[in-house]
Amino acid sequence: MRSRYTAFVHGDVEHLLRTWHPDTRPTALELDPSVRWTELEVLDRVGGGPFDSEGVVEFRAHHRDGGQRGVQHERSRFVREAGRWVYVDGVVGSRR
Repeated sequence: MRSRYTAFVHGDVEHLLRTWHPDTRPTALELDPSVRWTELEVLDRVGGGPFDSEGVVEFRAHHRDGGQRGVQHERSRFVREAGRWVYVDGVVGSRR
């Protein structure tokens, strides 16, 4: 989760696509260069430990777009494939 947030901060589309599950990964990804990610708050985690094959992370990612502040609130699902965590999907704007 944190590496994907850092990829958004730095505009690293290759990393985002590489860490996205092939069943849900888009063919291309275009990031909005005017959005500046400023903070990541991890609110909850279920699973995702060293011996788990699945995990869920709830987070708020704060950003600025011009003079406007915003927050992406998401509960994301991850699975471990070949020893690496990959993003499957997420529900935006909801809490458990």
